[in-house]
Parts: sequence; C-alpha cells; structure tokens
Amino acid sequence: MILQALCAYYDALARRGDVTPPGWSVANVSFALEIDENGGLRGVIPLKQKRDGSTKELPQSMQVPEQVKKTSGVASNFLCENSTYFLGTDRKGAPDRAKKCFEAAKSLHQEILSPVQSPAGQAVCAFFDAWQPEQAENHPVLQPYLEEIMKGANLIFSFQGLPVHEDPAVRAAWEKRRAGQSADAAVGVCLVTGEYGPIARLHPAIKGVRDAQSTGASLVSFNAPAFESYGHEGKETGQGLNSPVSEQAVFKYGAVLNRLIADRQHTQYIGDTAVVFWAEDAEPLCRDLFASVLFGGPSETVSDEDLRYAVRALAHGDPVDVNGIPLHPENRFYVLGLAPNAARLSVRFFLQDTFGRMLANVQAHYDRLEIVRPAYIANGALPLWKLLNETVNQKSRDKKASPPMAGAVLRAVLSDGNYPVSLLEQTMLRIRAERDITYGRAAILKAFFLKNREYQVPKEVLTVELNEESSYVPYVLGRLFAVLERIQQAANPGINATIKDKYFNSACATPAAIFPLLVKLSQSHLRKLEGGLRVYFEKLVGDLECRLRETLPARLSLADQGAFQQGYYHQNQSFYTKKDEGGNKNV
Repeated sequence: MILQALCAYYDALARRGDVTPPGWSVANVSFALEIDENGGLRGVIPLKQKRDGSTKELPQSMQVPEQVKKTSGVASNFLCENSTYFLGTDRKGAPDRAKKCFEAAKSLHQEILSPVQSPAGQAVCAFFDAWQPEQAENHPVLQPYLEEIMKGANLIFSFQGLPVHEDPAVRAAWEKRRAGQSADAAVGVCLVTGEYGPIARLHPAIKGVRDAQSTGASLVSFNAPAFESYGHEGKETGQGLNSPVSEQAVFKYGAVLNRLIADRQHTQYIGDTAVVFWAEDAEPLCRDLFASVLFGGPSETVSDEDLRYAVRALAHGDPVDVNGIPLHPENRFYVLGLAPNAARLSVRFFLQDTFGRMLANVQAHYDRLEIVRPAYIANGALPLWKLLNETVNQKSRDKKASPPMAGAVLRAVLSDGNYPVSLLEQTMLRIRAERDITYGRAAILKAFFLKNREYQVPKEVLTVELNEESSYVPYVLGRLFAVLERIQQAANPGINATIKDKYFNSACATPAAIFPLLVKLSQSHLRKLEGGLRVYFEKLVGDLECRLRETLPARLSLADQGAFQQGYYHQNQSFYTKKDEGGNKNV
C-alpha cells in the first residue's frame, strides 16, 4: 500500500510537470569540474548556494543521471560522483581502492560516451584518458577547494560553461544505456501496478533520513536467507524477485520518496522518525497547511487568518478556495514515518485518510488541549514538538522524546484514537521529578483523560478554567495545596523554597499522611498576614475544606493524581486571572 500510494503520487506530480523523468534523479552537487575539448581540467566552479532560509551555503539540488545503489563494492555513477571516482583520490587512506574506483568510472564513461558524436561527451572521455590520479592533490586548479572536495562532495563535469549531463546527445546516450539494462531483467507481474514487465533486482537507496546511512538506506531489501522466498535464493535469482516490483514502479517510488525527504521545509522529525506527507492530487498547498497546523510555524504561502479559515472549513467537510487554489476535504492524504535501522529504513507508521478528516482529528486534539494559560504564553495551539518536549528532561544530553511514544502520539492525533499510556507516564514522571506543572503538561493531562475515558476522571475537573463548584476530592486537594502554598509565599515574601519543593509529590500520592501537617503549618503562616488578605485566604481554605466531606484518601491512583495536578494548576492560574467586579484580583 505504501509503494502504491507513492507511485500514484509520482503520477500526480508528473501530470503537473513536477518530477524527474525515468532514468534521472536529484542529487546535491557542490562543484563542477570545467574541462576543455582535450580533457584538460581548466577550473572548479562552486555550485553551493543559500536556500531554504539557511544562512549557510548548501549544495545545489540538480537533476542528474539516476544514481546506483552504493554498497561496499565499487560502482560508479554516471556524470555525478565524488573525488574517489572522478579524481582517483580521497582522504580515506585506501589508495588502492581509490584507483579501482577511478578505473570503474573511466570504463563506464568511455563505454557510454565513446560512440557519442558530441564535443562535450568526447571531452569527458579525453579527461579520463589524460587524468593522473597521483597528481590530483597538487593540481593548482583544485587547491582552493581541495579539502571540501576530498570530503566526498558530489562533482559534475562542465564543458564550455554548461553541465555535460544536459547535452542532448549525452542524455540520449544515457537513456539508451538505461533501456538496455532492462533487456536482461527477469519479467513478471508487478505487485504494485499489477502490470507485466521487467522486475527490479535492487530497490533504490533513500537518502537524507537523519542518522541513516549517508549514501542512502533501503526501504525494500533482502540480504539474508531468512528473508528470501523458496526458489528465489541467492544473489542472481533472489533479491528483488522475492517480492517482484517492476523497474518502473521502483523508480517512481524512489524518486518521490527522495524528493519528499529532501524537502526540509515540510519533512518533520518526531523523535528519530522522519515524517513525510502528501496529498493524492499532489497539491503542494495541502502539505503547507498540514505542516503549519500540526507542527507549528508560520506558512510562507498562507496568512494566519486564511490558514485558520481553511482548516475550519475543511475540518467541517466544506471545500475552500485559498489564494485561488481550490482545496477539497475528500482529497486523500498520506502520512509516512521512517526511522533509520542499520542500512535500512523501518516504517514507524503509515496513515491515510481524507484531508478533511485528518484536519478534523487534529482540531479535536487541539480542543482537548485547550486550557487556561499564563499571560506570558501567546495565544495559539500547542504544536506536536512542544507537546513532546514536555515529556523530556531539558537538562539531559539527549533531549529527544521517546521514539515509540512520539510515533504513537502522532498516530493517535491523526486517527482520533486514544493517546498512548506512555504519554501520561512520561508527563507524570517529569512532574514528579521537577515538581512543576507547566502549561503544556497540564494541557497533556487534560487531553489524555478526556480521550482515554477508561481512567474515569470526571469531566467536571477537565475544564479549560478553574471549576469552583467541583467537589471531586483529588481535584479539591490539588486546589487546597495551591492555596496553602500561596499563603506561605504571602507570609514569607521572597522565600526560596515552598511546600511544593518538599511535599508536592507525597501530598499528590498519599494525601492523608501529608495534608494534616500542611494545614497545621498554614495556621502559623496565616497569623503573619493582616487585613483583607488574611480573611480572603481563611474563607478560601474554609470553602475547600467544606468540600472534603469524606476521610482523606490514604493513596491516590494515577488518574486521581492527574486530577490533583489539574486542580493545583487551575487554582494557581486563577490567582492571576482578573475577577469580575467585586471579586479579588491578583492575590
């Protein structure tokens, strides 16, 4: 299903004229080697440029001949390679291998270009005939860029100021070569398209996934007998024949998946998982809206007001026009999560639904998260990366959220399913460790208990703001703890540590053992206060104690601890909320 969706996406992009043709791929190129008609190296042209809003110069993305899948062996790409193959030298400390790589590149280029009646193609052949790898590091033309070239930067050839691979005769020679490669391929029915044709022996390398192999990792591969099918064992008869996919389908899914991952503006990382997404009709505005809504950050193509309007309309199932582009809620939308796994990629999740329903699920998630917030936090939703950050110790070396939990949270949000229990556990762990209920953590608790109803936390305490009418004991105890802490702070201005630092966790878990001590301590604090402030706090404590009509519980369950923490957060925020006329303000 994943490969089918990717192939369909390629076809949609092809109808829009937005993808590379078969036999070609996109690579990041740093330098062009300028050669003359005799094959002499006349200059090095830097191709790096600033892009994607970066202040740093990055390699230029160029359409080049389709690149081979790199292994530990020697295999050269055509007209786009690194110094090991084009110059016969590198800094890897293996000169014999570098020489073999150069000879492989020389053989490939002369085989393809020797028959070509093109000055550009003949110049490349002459270069390989004349070049002496042992003189590379001392060549004056290479000196200004030698260090970067030797680190493995991609190189192309340039003739008379134009890339050689753009020469029409050279392109025709390459496409003829590629067509000939299919002549010896096994033929069968493609599992993706259902069509009869040449079957790919190897699948393409997917490049750019963080922490995966820099040369690319496989989404589909067979490298051990345990993964092979009966009758398809061994390198020559096995590999791609174990799950026959046509060369055409393999090219399509590889091309679009590499294209999606290379789009840094829209590729998001949740833990160690690269998240890519696309609409069935290949409308780029859908990707832009989805990235802005779920992952935060302003859209470069849509104003905030238009973004909110479009999301509301699509979530309600209504078509909408944004900047003259029609968007339809029934358009299929796909979300794919890929994580590195040795030399391969593992699929963390693959989600699909209509665009409107996915946005509706995201909106429902944000509605559950809505809770009163401190004045210093700007209005707006809590994007996924911020939510996950609330589960991480910000003082640790690795500040990434748990990858399995992060993937499960994303699945829950997009499918409107229950949140993973690990989200609650990690949030509670941070609260106990830091004794701090931040806005984000309070929002997570509220959303979790609203969605995961098996925890049976009353909805009356899962409100946006303080519910002063609730008599649910854990919630009232959380409110009472916040009031007792505020009394202590009012009686001892500038105090460095409060009862929260010493008693919060035990009060939350075993209230019967702690609250009598805290209430007794608060009496001495109240005696230090005078006038209306003392009366205000005495009335507030009295009201809360009256709501505790039963014996204090010896222990609180995990769900009731969440209710306690909600009460504590709500009560604290209420101290900073302006009351109606006649009420108290900013105590």
